[in-house]
Amino acid sequence: MKEQTLLEATATIPDPPDEPGGQWSLEDSALLYNIDKWGYPYYRINKRGHVAVRPVYGESTEIDIHEVVKEIRRRGVQLPVLIRFHDLLRRRVIELNETFRKAIDEFDYENVYQGVYPIKVNQLHEVVLEIMEAGAEYNFGLECGSKAELFAALAHLERDNMLLICNGYKDSTMLRAILMGQQLGKNILPIIEKYREFEELIAESDAMGIATQFGVRVRIATSGTGRWAESGGDVSKFGVSIPDLLRLINILRERGQTDAFKLVHFHIGSQIQDVISLKSAVKEITRVYAKLVKMGLGVKYIDVGGGLGVNYDSPEAGLEQSINYTLQEYVNGVVYTIKEICDIEGVPHPIIISESGRALTAHHSMLVVGVLSATHKNVSQPVPDVSDDDQPVVRELHDSYEMLSDKSTRKSGKGQRKARFLEIYHDAIEKRREADLLFSLGYLSLEDKGKTEQLFWAIMQHLNRAMKKLDPEESLPSDLYQVEGMLVDQYLCDFSVFQSIMDHWAIDQLFPIMPIHRLKEEPTRRGTLVDITCDSDGKVDQFISDDGEESSLPLHPLDGSPYYLGVFLTGAYQDILGDMHNLFGRVNEVHVYADEDEPKDFYIEKIVPGTTVVEALKLVQYYPSDLKTRMEAIIREKVRSKQLRPPQGVSFAEAYAKGLEEYTYYNYWDSHPEKE
Repeated sequence: MKEQTLLEATATIPDPPDEPGGQWSLEDSALLYNIDKWGYPYYRINKRGHVAVRPVYGESTEIDIHEVVKEIRRRGVQLPVLIRFHDLLRRRVIELNETFRKAIDEFDYENVYQGVYPIKVNQLHEVVLEIMEAGAEYNFGLECGSKAELFAALAHLERDNMLLICNGYKDSTMLRAILMGQQLGKNILPIIEKYREFEELIAESDAMGIATQFGVRVRIATSGTGRWAESGGDVSKFGVSIPDLLRLINILRERGQTDAFKLVHFHIGSQIQDVISLKSAVKEITRVYAKLVKMGLGVKYIDVGGGLGVNYDSPEAGLEQSINYTLQEYVNGVVYTIKEICDIEGVPHPIIISESGRALTAHHSMLVVGVLSATHKNVSQPVPDVSDDDQPVVRELHDSYEMLSDKSTRKSGKGQRKARFLEIYHDAIEKRREADLLFSLGYLSLEDKGKTEQLFWAIMQHLNRAMKKLDPEESLPSDLYQVEGMLVDQYLCDFSVFQSIMDHWAIDQLFPIMPIHRLKEEPTRRGTLVDITCDSDGKVDQFISDDGEESSLPLHPLDGSPYYLGVFLTGAYQDILGDMHNLFGRVNEVHVYADEDEPKDFYIEKIVPGTTVVEALKLVQYYPSDLKTRMEAIIREKVRSKQLRPPQGVSFAEAYAKGLEEYTYYNYWDSHPEKE
């Protein structure tokens, strides 16, 4: 239901009449939310005005996401909910491998592609298993970067020729585990990040009597672009310098182990923006590979690292999170560049490895949140009457309001109007501050304070409407661009930014956000999203637009029935990075598969319950038995002192115990019944 503020209850400006024009269309919604820019070919708007997904490779089977939400509601699964389309994981694995196969055939490349999935991007077991199953026919492998990830990956090396790339800093336990895996006949390659790590690997292999094999991450000169540019170049925290690489080679020659050096590796960022930077890095690492082969080293792999990007926004926007290439262009750039340099150098074409994680996982999951209420600044009663008896600050604000309606203002030239608008805006800001100061010093009554608030927002709304009537090609004084932002709504949503889209808070990552239904209707409101944490940072006030970023999102007015927003492309990193702010834990999760034999073309394969109150409390050392004991003692004391009746005490104790087992988020369904 609509949440009214004091401002809404006491003042208004009538909404302007609807402008004549055509009926709102699905195409209008698609353009407004840029779904074809970030969602194609997976997400689209169907004829019902709902967002739909096509998750199956080579098929047109379509799942209506609103129907998925209705089904989870029927099963009693509360919002917020994370929906995983596992077919889409499989599709992305197939697309990546088939694109490499196509490029290898087209350019007559004389070796193969053998990719690995970096499990740091999303370590959830069901995600890793789905990727491994989809990648089995391509001999797709895994990558790990920590002790825990290594021990998880080792137990999943079902095929001996399946690659396991081990990045990151490795202690003796990790090195021994890697060597144990190599002794078991598994194709495991630890990547040397620093020269000292090479010395430690050699010492451990000597102690265990194992002839090891490894790769080296080379610190190349080429840097990436954008947010993760420092993953490459001189400032990178990883990588062996060329002088240290030569020291390493000398040691191998002395030991007669030149064949142990199997792989060269580089990484220039998690989301490579510019394909030219990628080609430059590939060219540089291939030169290193060629020189090593000519020096007699046994190198047979080039690992181009991660960084295959996805568009979280419109590519034309030119933001840090957008990319300027397609999957095909990325793959062609890698394959052709390696072939070109190898042919010039006269060395064999290596096996190509990439560590694409974000590109495989981002699309497969999305968050659905329910909107609980909205706070608006447009109002429903006339502005107050003002007389000579009112305080000067009230009369002056009223004069500014009247000035906006004055015929001389409306009939003045464009330049004069804009100057008048700017003057009125500045006067209103100044008088509101003056009113706040007078009230804090005790010189203004509560009633007068209310009048100044009414008049101030009336002026802002009137200004906003007046400016919209100007030619949109005309520029305005910079201060006037703040007016529309001051008037946006706040939509209170049932989720935690810190748990479900941590990267938005931490690194200003923009995620595509839009309603998943009602897309046949024109969204006539603009709003920011606020979550249910008690932190003022728990908000989303930067959104994707065709021109870059916008500070508000087009939304539909609430009508009392459920209103669902989808946060898309959350499959990479967000599941693992989630924070327990306010003890809002993991959200409910459903795994959805496409199936044309089902009435709605999908079925829910699994429901994974989110964090309960008691589970969240255990993480911070509050235990249910102790909590119940303490609560029961408080209740008994109140019963003993006759402040509670015994039946009430029993009821309170039962309610407390039941509440411990509840989902940590708001009970959305009870307060938002579906309209028939």
